[in-house]
Amino acid sequence: MTTNGQTVIEANNLDLTFQTNDGPVHALKDVNLQIDKGDFVSFIGPSGCGKTTFLRCIAALETPTGGSLSVNGMTPDEARRNRAYGYVFQAAGLYPWRTIAKNIKLPLEIMGYSKSDQDKRVNEVLELVDLAGFGGKYPWQLSGGMQQRASIARALAFDADILLMDEPFGALDEIVRDHLNEQLLQLWARTDKTIGFVTHSIPEAVYLSTKIVVMSPRPGRITDVIESPLPKERPLDIRDTPEFIEVAHRVREGLRAGHADD
Repeated sequence: MTTNGQTVIEANNLDLTFQTNDGPVHALKDVNLQIDKGDFVSFIGPSGCGKTTFLRCIAALETPTGGSLSVNGMTPDEARRNRAYGYVFQAAGLYPWRTIAKNIKLPLEIMGYSKSDQDKRVNEVLELVDLAGFGGKYPWQLSGGMQQRASIARALAFDADILLMDEPFGALDEIVRDHLNEQLLQLWARTDKTIGFVTHSIPEAVYLSTKIVVMSPRPGRITDVIESPLPKERPLDIRDTPEFIEVAHRVREGLRAGHADD
């Protein structure tokens, strides 16, 4: 997989230590990573290894205590103010009293888009996530998978170049998850977004990514960065190929090595 080489996210010797009542907690240590435009990067590692913390640092939801981090050549806080990214959380987080369309409109309302522009963008992103015709429904009328697609639509509504996704499919059953993985790859191919994706699933990480970042238990360090040899077009049955199995094996070995270092 090749990208055009334009770096959009860069971490150098990134550290993050939380001060707690029980003493300091080292969440991230010496993290060095470069993400290029159009990359699909998965972060995988055991619970508490700093995957989500690193994503939150990119989104300026956490502040590193050492090293440097840039997003589109800016500080994460400047990138946030410039609406550089959309963020999809583990839970869909839709307001039950707002329709799907009005949930998607929320960031656009806050940003001051005109009503006609809001309507246009909502229709476009509903189409993009295969929810056209569902804008008038309420969240409780949709399945878990459809709610999560609506959450992705909301993150895409203002057309940021970067999409940050924190285990968006973790709570869904395997059949729904497979379907959404396929849809997400199609969405990525159509939009050319740069995607950062946190997961606990080795098959999901290998299936989706151009680059897989393997992290160790706390303090979170990167133990391996795997450039995927898989083609951009990926039917689900690619998971049965020797190439896929080889990458999955390397991820598993990286996770094991991270535990061994602990």
